Amino acid sequence: MILLLAISFFSCQIRKDMTMDFLDLEGAKATKFQVIGTHETDLSQGLPYACYLPDGTPVCEWSDESEESSDDSDDSGDPGPFKTSSVTGTAIVQQLLKFGNQNHIIEIVGTYKSIDHNWDTITLSGKVMLPRDSKPKRMILVSHYTVCSNAEAPSNCFSLEGVLVKLGYGLVIPDYQGYGVTANEIHPYLVMETTARQVFDMYLAVREWLKAVDRAPEYDDIYLMGYSQGGANTMAVEQLIESEQDSDDSTRHVNIHRVFAGGGPYDVKATYERFVNTDTASYPVAVPLVLQGMIKGNNLNMELSDMMQPWLCEKMDAWINSKLYSSAQINSFIGTKVTHKILTEEAMDQKSNKVAELYKAMTTNSIVAQNWSPEASVYILHSMDDETVPYANASNAKSKWRKANITYNFGHYGTHTKTCLRFIYSVQALLIQEEEERSIYEQ
Repeated sequence: MILLLAISFFSCQIRKDMTMDFLDLEGAKATKFQVIGTHETDLSQGLPYACYLPDGTPVCEWSDESEESSDDSDDSGDPGPFKTSSVTGTAIVQQLLKFGNQNHIIEIVGTYKSIDHNWDTITLSGKVMLPRDSKPKRMILVSHYTVCSNAEAPSNCFSLEGVLVKLGYGLVIPDYQGYGVTANEIHPYLVMETTARQVFDMYLAVREWLKAVDRAPEYDDIYLMGYSQGGANTMAVEQLIESEQDSDDSTRHVNIHRVFAGGGPYDVKATYERFVNTDTASYPVAVPLVLQGMIKGNNLNMELSDMMQPWLCEKMDAWINSKLYSSAQINSFIGTKVTHKILTEEAMDQKSNKVAELYKAMTTNSIVAQNWSPEASVYILHSMDDETVPYANASNAKSKWRKANITYNFGHYGTHTKTCLRFIYSVQALLIQEEEERSIYEQ
């Protein structure tokens, strides 16, 4: 399986002929992060072609010119990467690449050990992104947004969050289970505890590796970051890290500097209820993803066929579990946004026994349903126009965490995909602001 990943890795123009000297250190061979390959990317030439948005569209091909122009200005102070929704994707990317002088990025793909939803040991993969010419300032642990094709997995592409390396930061971006070296497995979509632990375990393995190769960051506290599925998982990672601080295992102790979460399904049950109550699934692929994740990832006593129409059940392996198609392609295959054409009559009945069992699993995997409140400083952004992750997720989070140290930025920012670009740009601006404030303080 690792060989298959390597083949996929090289097919994306990632090569091993420029292996950096620091990867040859003997000490690194004994660490829990095992390197598969490395590649140098020059962002002065723009983003690589294999860089995808949440709908699977390559960034260099994306344009939202079909949307109606509208003024995105607001009173939040959020910089936003654009003034109107008619600006092209190319122009937005140019602004994302505008800041920072670390254009040369080293991408390192490797494997590490974690656990699956049955607590069995599993080998997973992911990517580390570092500035070529300096040690990173801090590490950013990124939980990536929903991907459907394995080509979009961090190991096999340039993650859009990689623009932050230009500012001198390092990134750790795990493949979720079901992608990279585990692409032949079902992805346990939105299974909170399992995915959070897998993401955190990669950071712990990479932290040890960074010390071995003499690339440990200037500061040892970290940022957490994620959008969409990654936004919810980022909050779950924060919960996990904060719960680990009192454990006897000091190797799992990590300090969080700040958390950035955007467009996240923090309330899975509320999202499903939106599908049913409005009889609309604007992002159709989310319906089978959520159902499969809850049923398979939580070992529920039900089958997909109990909840989903036969015609879609028959296509699950070919369309979704094959990892061959992007979410945009699968949405096109599904061909409808009408929920009752996707779900069975029993699944549409919120009082049925099957839905009650499903709701229990959704509650278990909803971060806002946990008896926990964030301790670290958090920034949460969500578009009130989000057609993919209903705004109710953000408002429920604000209600649940009203006493936490959270900055909320809610506004009419357009579609889910467009808001992803705003989110990354906002994180970039907040990092720059922090650096400026630290510079003033140190003077």
